[in-house]
This record gives sequence, structure tokens and C-alpha cells, in this order.
Amino acid sequence: MKAKLYKDEQIIWDCYRELFASSQPQGDFDELVENATINKRGQKEIPFMDYEIDETTLFKIIDKYKKKFKHNWKKRAFQTEILLGCSPKSKKNL
Repeated sequence: MKAKLYKDEQIIWDCYRELFASSQPQGDFDELVENATINKRGQKEIPFMDYEIDETTLFKIIDKYKKKFKHNWKKRAFQTEILLGCSPKSKKNL
């Protein structure tokens, strides 16, 4: 049984789902979390560095979900959470 997420957490998870669905190779974020190994500190280790997404797509998806927050400080916190969290690595468009 999955735990109920708060609204902000749900937005973060939905964003991760779309980021991994848009990455190369394509990933299923829920499956990655479910199959993650547990480290010595009891944390799940998701192999997010095995996935890559172009920078334009990354920020387009982040901006889409950022609009769900009313306050600018929450928008900045959300973006920081995604970029410093377990999002796929990004590559610059040349």
C-alpha cells in the first residue's frame, strides 16, 4: 500500500515521473523507486545518473510543474529540489 502524499510531494513525484519518461533511456520513476537498493543509512539509492535528458526539455517540464505553486519562494524551492534531487542528468543542447 502506497503512502498518501501531500500536494507538494505529489507535484514533485509527478515531475520526476515525466522527467524519467522523457529521458534517454526512458525510465519509469515508480519502478526505479520500488527497485532501489537501500544504503547503509537506510536511504533508497536510485540510479538517476544512468538517465539523461536535454536541458531544454528538463526546464520545460520543471516550468510546467512550477506553475502549480502560488508563491515565488515555493517555485524556487521546488526547482532546487528537482535539480539537486534525483532527476536525470542533463545535457546542453548544442
